[in-house]
Amino acid sequence: MFLFDILLHIGTLISIFVVFFKDIARLVTEFFGILHDFFLNIPRWIKREPARRVLRTSYRRFVVMIIVSTIPTGIIGLILKDLVEDASRTLIIPGICFLMTSALLFLADRMPEGFRTPKDASYGHAGIIGIAQGFATLPGLSRSGTTLTACLMCGFDSRFAVKYSFIMSIPAVMGAAILEIKDAVGTKMELSYILGMLVAAVVGFVAIKFMLVLVRSRKYIIFSIYCLFAGLVAIVGHFVTK
Repeated sequence: MFLFDILLHIGTLISIFVVFFKDIARLVTEFFGILHDFFLNIPRWIKREPARRVLRTSYRRFVVMIIVSTIPTGIIGLILKDLVEDASRTLIIPGICFLMTSALLFLADRMPEGFRTPKDASYGHAGIIGIAQGFATLPGLSRSGTTLTACLMCGFDSRFAVKYSFIMSIPAVMGAAILEIKDAVGTKMELSYILGMLVAAVVGFVAIKFMLVLVRSRKYIIFSIYCLFAGLVAIVGHFVTK
């Protein structure tokens, strides 16, 4: 099943790359531009000469923000790894996390329209959103819902909030897939695994497109109500089947 999990991760990544291809291509280009300017500046710093401004574009700030967000996500993910595995074996924790997701989406529905883009956002905001993504590894706590709410609470422009929420997940999803590779070695590839990856890619594509439409209407309350009922059903199910 580890191979199947990895392929689902790949399917998710495919959907993100398809929707945000131009942004991701620009971010990769600017990442290497940052490295180029940084190493070019080293002798200038040593000689105390004027140096090139490294983070001179919005996309370069975007790159650094994603790196900053990824650090707390990775740390929290490793700390909670065993807890997440244990929580997945019961209904009570996912049920509680569904209720938390409901509360977060309820807050998102009432957040005033933000204005921040990479030009205006701080790296502190990126750290806060990264922490939110780290805790969203808990089952039932929606990653996109949690990070989107965190972005809106930090005053991000709603369209940029969705873009940031999904693009910042790329390092986290890739990291999760890499950690599972050792457990998948020797597993036989099956057709159902490939189909699962394709379904994950299609569903992910539709979900992202839907989120981009949703931010225009800001009707998060619908999903808040859904998560509320899902959480209550899971909690009741825990005690009924206990």
